[in-house]
Amino acid sequence: MRPVYALGLLIPVAIVLDLASAPDTAIFFTAAIGVIPTAALMGRATEELAAQSGPGIGGLLNVTFGNAPELIIALFALGKGLQEVVKASIVGSIISNILLVLGAAMFFGGWKREKQTFNRTMAHSQAAMLLLALVAVVMPALFELIGGNGLPVVGDTRVNYGSKVETISAIVSGILLLSYCAGLFFSLRTHRELFNPYVDGEDGDRDGGAAWSVRRSVLMLAVAGGGVALMSELLVGSIEHAAKSVGLSQFFIGVVVVAIVGNAAEHWVAVLVALKDKMDLAVNIAVGSSAQVALFVAPVLVLLSFVIGPHPMALVFNGYEVAAMLLAVIIANFTTQEGESNWFEGLQLLAVYVVLGVVFAFA
Repeated sequence: MRPVYALGLLIPVAIVLDLASAPDTAIFFTAAIGVIPTAALMGRATEELAAQSGPGIGGLLNVTFGNAPELIIALFALGKGLQEVVKASIVGSIISNILLVLGAAMFFGGWKREKQTFNRTMAHSQAAMLLLALVAVVMPALFELIGGNGLPVVGDTRVNYGSKVETISAIVSGILLLSYCAGLFFSLRTHRELFNPYVDGEDGDRDGGAAWSVRRSVLMLAVAGGGVALMSELLVGSIEHAAKSVGLSQFFIGVVVVAIVGNAAEHWVAVLVALKDKMDLAVNIAVGSSAQVALFVAPVLVLLSFVIGPHPMALVFNGYEVAAMLLAVIIANFTTQEGESNWFEGLQLLAVYVVLGVVFAFA
């Protein structure tokens, strides 16, 4: 049994706190921690289903459910009209995977080793997908900036950017989804040997437990989905007052706290496999997750916002978010071009993430 499941004890605590009308800060942080074990359970159930379905269907299952916690949290936030929080969590997921997760994997995995190697072609192809995503998410912001309205500022609650920007965002989202589908075909069909380095009996991140049946996996997936939805509702419902109580902006909570919570389970897996010297898998989790968020999660949320929430969500990010994504994507391409890593490179990535976090806290 994975130790992370012990955090599930906080799920009933969060429910009791909400029913007792406890302070929003207590509800928020308890629910945030409660998301972690449910996300971990969802990930394990998805792994088990994927292992029994073959690489093709398994890949689709990972796409569908791999980012489900972030999607569920974001959907509740969209319903509350917290679009800037949603966009902050998107950016936070991208930069935390590249800087925090990849940095931690390189640091801990390389601490007792001179260097670790990984498939440069696989890693660089995913980093290139991030470059495409960067262009797509930056151009609507440039359109808004050059058009005279300017970029939103931190704490800006403006959600209606006008029909032109909303139309551009919808078209760009469609292009991103098409590109992501092509990336799936590339990784699951034509070049799947690059993305499945442990197909010969090793699955990289199993915890040694017995394999689950399909029935058990589906049941656990349903339970985890319900748990994530419940904790997400409590999390989003308390985020506004909790932010004021602790003196942090909703922007910081979205870009740091919510992003880390939503990806906590796969963060741990990436570090764990790096410790086992399986950097192919660690890099695939870190950079691949960022690509999934940019090319799948973000456009899906944009398109769903046309039917959820007060206004469609435009792909217009504030200056801090644009700069953070630009730096993170450049770093992702730089660190994957040689196909090897060491602990010092990991430390540098972590340092960049901390610097961004400090700036975000004061923004």
